[in-house]
Amino acid sequence: MTKKSAPKVFLLGGTSETAPLSMKIASVGYRVLVSTATDEPLPIGEHPGVGCRFGRLGLAEMKDLLVAEGVFALVDATHPYASEVHQTARHACNETGLPYLRFQRPESQVQEVGWLFAENHQEAALLACETGRPILLTTGSRNLRPYVQEASRNEIPLYARILKHDESINASNDAGLEKSQRIFGRGPFTYEDNVALIRRYRIGVVVSKESGRAGGIDEKWRAARDEGCTFVVVKRPLVEQGNSFGCMDDLVRELLQLI
Repeated sequence: MTKKSAPKVFLLGGTSETAPLSMKIASVGYRVLVSTATDEPLPIGEHPGVGCRFGRLGLAEMKDLLVAEGVFALVDATHPYASEVHQTARHACNETGLPYLRFQRPESQVQEVGWLFAENHQEAALLACETGRPILLTTGSRNLRPYVQEASRNEIPLYARILKHDESINASNDAGLEKSQRIFGRGPFTYEDNVALIRRYRIGVVVSKESGRAGGIDEKWRAARDEGCTFVVVKRPLVEQGNSFGCMDDLVRELLQLI
């Protein structure tokens, strides 16, 4: 099979698993088109069979792209909290008749006593403000508003670690997060990085998503625990589990069965 005639996989990426997963898929003979929401630099692997594009896709745009690129399957390896993207990808596959495979990042195995779980960001904001201590958000820029509102109402210092990207900055502006409250950085962050941040801003509460070990939750938890911080965790949204894989090799084996 020549490179040009090899089946093409459309890989929705944007996480740390994007590069290793694209490499695994390409290494068994497929071409891979990696799609990310923004132009933020992200390693995708150096295999000649891996290409990339960026830009958010609605349902119509995704269907058109799948057909135009002639892909034979879609692999969804987006963030566990990207519920809207998961739903769009499943609908696009249902309407185009393409197989949908989801790489579901395994949850952290730590989950020690001391984690305060919240069903959503509104509940997490309430929990975070209960102690009255300075808050560090490590949940990204998409759900800032409830934290900004609750912290402001209770006159509690609030800081958010976000990407230095136009989307994140615009989201911060929209939510009312002041420039002095923004901490720019791109992971992965080490235990030492988190400790330094907690000490610098005298943080008393750390808020995180349950992003799994690959998402750095273990390092955040250990830093919060060792520095005496409350640790609030937003639970993962419920998603359809059909054709989901927690192991990359299992997903690749399933792809091989589709040809």
